[in-house]
Amino acid sequence: MDEHKENIQRTDVNVKMSEEKEDEKTKPRSRICPDDETAPETSQSNKDFSHPVYKEIALANGHINRMSKDELRVKLSELKLDTRGVKDVMKKRLKNHYKKQKLLQSAAEGGPTDTYYDYICVVDFEATCEEDNPSDFLHEIIEFPMVLINTHTLQIVDTFQAYVKPEVNPQLSDFCVKLTGITQETVDGADPFPDVLHRVVEWLQERELGTKYKYAMLTDGAWDMSKFLNIQCRISRIRYPQFAKKWINIRKSYCNFYKVPRTQTKLSTMLEKLGMKYEGRPHCGLDDSHNIARIAVRMLQDGCQLRVNERMHGGQLLSVPSSAPVEGAPPPRNPGNRE
Repeated sequence: MDEHKENIQRTDVNVKMSEEKEDEKTKPRSRICPDDETAPETSQSNKDFSHPVYKEIALANGHINRMSKDELRVKLSELKLDTRGVKDVMKKRLKNHYKKQKLLQSAAEGGPTDTYYDYICVVDFEATCEEDNPSDFLHEIIEFPMVLINTHTLQIVDTFQAYVKPEVNPQLSDFCVKLTGITQETVDGADPFPDVLHRVVEWLQERELGTKYKYAMLTDGAWDMSKFLNIQCRISRIRYPQFAKKWINIRKSYCNFYKVPRTQTKLSTMLEKLGMKYEGRPHCGLDDSHNIARIAVRMLQDGCQLRVNERMHGGQLLSVPSSAPVEGAPPPRNPGNRE
């Protein structure tokens, strides 16, 4: 829902937000994201860097550090990589290209890899809404999409989409239908949220996420998990799912990595700044998720090590500092009912 999400008014009835943490809608948007949320360029400190591949990467990095901006641009062009950006961004892009190439070869030979997660799962809900949402309006999820990124191959490898039947406000507003393209007939024939969530859990389990593979959820902003999912679980009288309690807020990652103000982290702006165009229909949850995934892939290609930076605890939205241990989401399980 992108820009419309930013217009949703805060209400303590819907979700308890920490006063000390980020409020995407009310804090000044001209400042750069706090530096303590920036992921370090190096990987986890507990990795063993004695393997010869890391010496090769270090030598390549030293050579890249000595290159001029024109030399960087020429080399990036030869490799058919993006040549835009300031010198530091071009350095990171070129370093990451060589690092990925070396580590992919290393992994094929049974050596080390260098990524926080094996997969990143992008989620961007669509929810019931009105043009002027009253402060007590309960937003119900009406589309649950997911797009799965393989961080080793930097490819989008799978998708999931399900529509959801709203319970509190079963009749969609004209504004909601026009915004999302989701019709009344579609939601009338859809399953209720607990049934859809059960299908989501099965989909994640079938891909062995949280068991065989380490993964993390990723969203475009804090609203999807801290507001929409939180409200929906209360409405559906189920506990908030454990696997969604921590996630990557790509807006924070983007403004920290590229050193831009928050005003430049809307989906359309991020795509434009990265030289991409939106693919599909805006405010279609699956299409939004696909485009967010494209941004995530580009950031990984540019050397950004996407990692969890937000979490829910006790109904509050909290930041996760870069100094925190890197953990993948737990194995997906169906949440129990609320008492």
